[in-house]
Amino acid sequence: MAYNITFKKSVAKDLKKIAGSEANRILEKLESELSIKADKYPELQGAFAGLRKYRVGNYRVIYAIIHDSVLVVRIKHRKDVYKK
Repeated sequence: MAYNITFKKSVAKDLKKIAGSEANRILEKLESELSIKADKYPELQGAFAGLRKYRVGNYRVIYAIIHDSVLVVRIKHRKDVYKK
C-alpha cells in the first residue's frame, strides 16, 4: 500500500536546522521508503504512544499513520528528538 506523505508545519523549522545535503537525503528516503512501508517501522511507547519512528542516519523521523496518509510530526537529531 502506498501512503501519501504530509508534513506538520513545524517540520519546516526542523529541516532548516539540518544541513542542506542531509535534509535532502532525509526527504529522498521519506519518498522512496516511508511512502511504501510506513507500517513496518517500530511504534513508540510512553508519552509518544501511537507514533512511529523511522531512522535516517543520526536523524529520526517521527510520524503517525492516519488512514492512507503518513503525517510527519518531527525530524530531529537522535539526541534531541524525544525531548519536549
